Amino acid sequence: MNSATQLLPPPRLARRPRDRHSRLVPWFVGYVDGEPDHRVIRPGGLRDALRFNLCFLCGDTLGAYQAFVLGPMCTVNRVSAEPPAHRDCAEYAAQACPFLTNPNMRRRPNLPGNTIAPDGEMNSRNPGVCAVWTVRSWAKKPGLWLFTVGEPTSVTWWREGRPATYGEALDGLVSGLEVLKAEATKDPRPEQAHASLLDQYEAALRYLPGNRP
Repeated sequence: MNSATQLLPPPRLARRPRDRHSRLVPWFVGYVDGEPDHRVIRPGGLRDALRFNLCFLCGDTLGAYQAFVLGPMCTVNRVSAEPPAHRDCAEYAAQACPFLTNPNMRRRPNLPGNTIAPDGEMNSRNPGVCAVWTVRSWAKKPGLWLFTVGEPTSVTWWREGRPATYGEALDGLVSGLEVLKAEATKDPRPEQAHASLLDQYEAALRYLPGNRP
């Protein structure tokens, strides 16, 4: 596993400050009692990232190709709760973020009292793998801070700070599918929802490591 304090960040991210553990503090991070809390988005962070077309990680202006760090389930439903970043910034996060690189790490529940939960149905599990999904098109869902991602121009998979194998990515996808199936069962038209989910799952399989769309 790569150490976040030893991994060389891309130049744009290298300009960001570091916390007391020597970890880079991404642009989106909010501060609590004067200290950065990597679990919290800065006030106005989502709005400003969209309004000014900023990388959610380094804070610099984005170009035509933009990348989302997605869990396996999100490669199926094509939804992200966070706006995009530069691809090199996103791949650095996939190799350096403690939650993304340590499959045994769990989300700490003791968030600040005024924290607002993200939109959508958030699952707190750690799938152990993530994908950097680079696109030219994406959209914000009306009335929600959720983002639908388009067809990717490239996809890279990561586990424990290194490129994931086909089997590791597939395991993450299969385990996430069970969660999505449970949600589809709650739909007013469960049969239609399950059929749509199967189509989405088969589409996601095309982007596993070593596969070609």
